[in-house]
Order: sequence, then structure tokens, then C-alpha cells
Amino acid sequence: MSLDAPLRPEVTIMPQKIMDVLMLGRCSHEFSWPRRGADGDYYQVCLLCAAEYKYDWSTMRRTERVEHAKPETGPRRSHTREKRPSWVPRARRLKLDLALRYRVNNTSTWYEGTIDNISQTGVLFRGPQQLPVNALIEMVFEMPEEISGRKNSNVLCQGRMIRSKDAEEKSGNDHVGLAASIVDYKFIH
Repeated sequence: MSLDAPLRPEVTIMPQKIMDVLMLGRCSHEFSWPRRGADGDYYQVCLLCAAEYKYDWSTMRRTERVEHAKPETGPRRSHTREKRPSWVPRARRLKLDLALRYRVNNTSTWYEGTIDNISQTGVLFRGPQQLPVNALIEMVFEMPEEISGRKNSNVLCQGRMIRSKDAEEKSGNDHVGLAASIVDYKFIH
């Protein structure tokens, strides 16, 4: 480069969508399948930010964003509640077929089961023993590498029973379907 050549900084141009997300905090929207509201109209919900958009089924396109009324900023006496989105996306599930052990907290009997799927908020599994809803439980299993980032990472989870289904008579086994939220966890070495 010659000393008398003008200095020009190199400029990298980012696509507008990336700039919007990074600089302006705008969502890059990933939409759910169209849903039908109580009023019979169709709408779609962003899986990332829960923004709702009207959906025209005949043209198969989103139309306008559904704006919900903003709360007043002054004192008010009425007890009207702010309208929230009618649907909130749930955590993504990772389908598995992993062995686990589970028990009610502070009991000595462990049961052997199988994990059907797991998310950041809970575990769906099958086992021989039905547990009461809201019971605090412990679960031990190998955390999938997709979640922990490492192999052979056993975890002890504290959870709360959300629901359980009766044994499926068709399959011929006596296992019940169980769902538990994950309250806390720690890796076991």
C-alpha cells in the first residue's frame, strides 16, 4: 500500500434481518402452524416471542399483527386484567429412549423406568409405579449429550410430579406414563 493512497476502512455489510435482531432487538420469528381462535378466525404465533398475527387461510398468508391493549399508566380502580397471548410456546422436546431410576423424596425404594422425552422444563417417562401428583421426586439418568455437551454425564434431578396416566392395556406392559417438572439438578461424578 502506498503512503499517498487514501485510507479506507473495510466495511462489512450485514443483511438487514440480522441487523434488526442484533441492534434493534427485533425477533426473527418462527411461526407455529395456524390455529383457530374462539372467534373462528385463524392466527399464527411466533415460537420465539409469542407475537400473534392474523392468518388468511384462503391465501395461506399472515396478514397483520394482533395488538393487545396496553395497560393504562395512571391509577385505576377497575380490576380488569391485561390480555395475554392466547398461546405460549412450550419448550422443545428431545425424544429419547433412556433408562432412569426414580423415587419419592426421602423414601428408600427406587423404581426403574424409561424416558420418552425431555425438555428444559420437564421429563416424560414410563415406569412400574404410579406416583401422586405434586409429589417431590428424585430421578437419576444419563443426561443426553445434546443437552449437557458431554458424554456419560449422569444427573440427579429434583422434580415435582405433574401427571400420570394409567397403564396401557394394549401394549401388554404394566408401566404407567408419568410427567415431572424439573425443579433442580446436579451432575454426579
